[in-house]
Amino acid sequence: MGRRPHEPRAARRLRPRSGGDPVRPRALVYGDVDLNLIDGSAVWAQGMVQALARAGCEVTFVLKAPIRTGRLVDPLRALPGVTIHSPHAEGRIPAKIPMPPRWAAGVLAELDAAAPFDLVVVRGHRIAAKLAAGPLAGRLWTYLTDIPQSAPEMSPAKAAELGRIADASRLLLCQTEELRGFLETAVPATAGKSVLFPPVAVLPDRLVPAQDGAPVGDRPLRLVYTGKFAPRWNTLEMTRLPARLAERGVEAEVHMVGDKIHDDPDDPSYADRMENALASAPGVVRHGGHPRAEAMRITAGCDIGLSWRHPELDAGLELSTKLLECGLLGVPVVVNRTPMHERLFGADYPLFVATEDDVVEVLAAVRADPRIHALAARRCRAAADEYTLDAAVARLRSYVRQVFPEPSEAVLGAAPAGRKLRVGVASHDLKFFTRLMDYLKSRPDMEIQVDHWSALKAHDAERGHALLDWADVIICEWCGPNALWYAERKRPGQRLVVRLHRFELYADWPGQLDIDAVDQVICVSPHYRDLTLSRTGWPAEKVTVIPNWVDDTQLDRPKLLGAEHHLGVIGIAPSRKRLDLALDVMEELRRDDPRFTLFVKSKLPWDYWWIWRKPEERAHYEKVFRRIRRSPLLSGGVVFDSYGRDVAAWLRRIGFVLSTSDDESFHLAPAEGMASGAVPVVRNWPGADTIYDERWIHSDTASMAASISASVAGGTWEADRAFAREQVVAAYGLDEVCRQWTELLAAGPSAAATPTAPLPARETMTRG
Repeated sequence: MGRRPHEPRAARRLRPRSGGDPVRPRALVYGDVDLNLIDGSAVWAQGMVQALARAGCEVTFVLKAPIRTGRLVDPLRALPGVTIHSPHAEGRIPAKIPMPPRWAAGVLAELDAAAPFDLVVVRGHRIAAKLAAGPLAGRLWTYLTDIPQSAPEMSPAKAAELGRIADASRLLLCQTEELRGFLETAVPATAGKSVLFPPVAVLPDRLVPAQDGAPVGDRPLRLVYTGKFAPRWNTLEMTRLPARLAERGVEAEVHMVGDKIHDDPDDPSYADRMENALASAPGVVRHGGHPRAEAMRITAGCDIGLSWRHPELDAGLELSTKLLECGLLGVPVVVNRTPMHERLFGADYPLFVATEDDVVEVLAAVRADPRIHALAARRCRAAADEYTLDAAVARLRSYVRQVFPEPSEAVLGAAPAGRKLRVGVASHDLKFFTRLMDYLKSRPDMEIQVDHWSALKAHDAERGHALLDWADVIICEWCGPNALWYAERKRPGQRLVVRLHRFELYADWPGQLDIDAVDQVICVSPHYRDLTLSRTGWPAEKVTVIPNWVDDTQLDRPKLLGAEHHLGVIGIAPSRKRLDLALDVMEELRRDDPRFTLFVKSKLPWDYWWIWRKPEERAHYEKVFRRIRRSPLLSGGVVFDSYGRDVAAWLRRIGFVLSTSDDESFHLAPAEGMASGAVPVVRNWPGADTIYDERWIHSDTASMAASISASVAGGTWEADRAFAREQVVAAYGLDEVCRQWTELLAAGPSAAATPTAPLPARETMTRG
């Protein structure tokens, strides 16, 4: 029962240091980045190290290349809690050779072997792929940028590689919501691990942002570009702008900051042409490479930033740090019109461009009308406020708290003195337990081992006996053969917790279970607790309620335009899910407003052989799909989306989540919708009122449709969805459910005498 390849080492931190200060997590940072050159990746490295240090980590930053200039590294050396490690300076790597990924992976592993790190932040898919196969797997916080960012580019081989990286990563740091959503759809293993870490924009000390105002009319219009010089970045075209503006009667300069000229194999003469333009093009002021603070000082002295790129980059899912830095400086930016940039600056931002002619037009307009410059500067500054170092630090602090929860004296007290609480988990299927498992493994006061049954009744008895010999507490996920096996064999004083689902309640196993050997049975709702007690006759104190968890942090994503007219259903099989009733709701709504659309995310019924073989099930779905094809009201109004783990990304388009089932034990879909900022619309199935607030529960489909129409037409949708999210986080948020599980596992052997069922949801979740 040794550690699996991608299972992280046990956390170092067990108890606070004397004086009460917690041990700071040790972070190792490496990027496929040359800090001698100023570009977005180098700025990322600076921002990441600064943010981790301020978030409470001890940071070791490993340099890829030998340092020829300290303009980017020296500010990091001065930070408390930061160590700069140079393999070249130590003689590990030849002095003039940047480390290739294979060498870098070896260096990082050696450093970790000498003094283990708690997390490893890595940028670059090649180095991440190397680390995913080594001893750092399980502790990687992988920053994904240089990867396919469109479906045509995502080959099966690349998707498989990213899947391996995701499996080996504790977190995947994504620049933008667009990138996160794409990855979760293209690479299922990334779902649940992908979190946002946007670019960090930081003003150097003593640098004062420009004030909103028009460029001074008696001097040239000052344009500025900072970064690398490359064909798709349109830097050669930028050097032509002063001459072209002169033809329009506008005197202009373009200030170029940077010293990295790209060698383009498709255009061998590009580097020479770029070099000549920097040296001799009229109106071009070449500043060369500078420390970031100086580059930003130059930017602050200019009027307009240039971030106009080739249209091939419009579909990119990354956000340029340059845009944000200019925003902080009060320098508006000429930029391509893309959906991401429209969300950032507003669809009516005045400096959107597509072609070189567009650039000339908007710059001439800025010179002619000072109001354009002032509006653009305000928009850029407002956008940049969301990407400050303080915002990055807050994000990283939340991720550190998530990955490294503080130890509990109660948990440590439930284990023999001097060691952690040993928790065994036995199951054939952990799909409903994944995030709870992640949480338990992350706790510094617990050790977790798993007895994975290969099928419902297929078990390696030797592995089970090893778990019995080792564990203080055993959790049986599902009340099936696993629970019967452990109840028959548990040691005296060993605690056994069984989680029961709807599936088992109507099977034979609960009747065969030796309830005297079980300390606690967990049900996910008060209604199913009552059903369990009535069907089994078990003592009431043995059966308690801990609800299903909702990953409210992962699901909290901005809604897409038009979401208020989009209804969602997750899962339509078997027939008791009642897709036909969801169609009733849709027809009622579309009689008055054809904008309403139903999105169905589900496997199709014929994908489940045990469902499709039943004649009554086939007849139900044949009728439903025939109705969708033939109903004029449903024409174009029902969309079927693929089943998959990308629920959080899918929910961005959904404004209402329907639950039309005949019965449910909990029905997670409405709760996930609430956490995403959607409004739940729940049919009054038995027990619904013990899980959801009665304001969301309806007696029939007409009432469901009327509530949706009233929310949208009455202008209350925004308030309704905000309240729904507030409710679900308080009652079923992942932190809350993990807290309840921690308390249960920390309780002593006599804890079974005290039921822990929560108050009914209608009491705990109803406003005022």
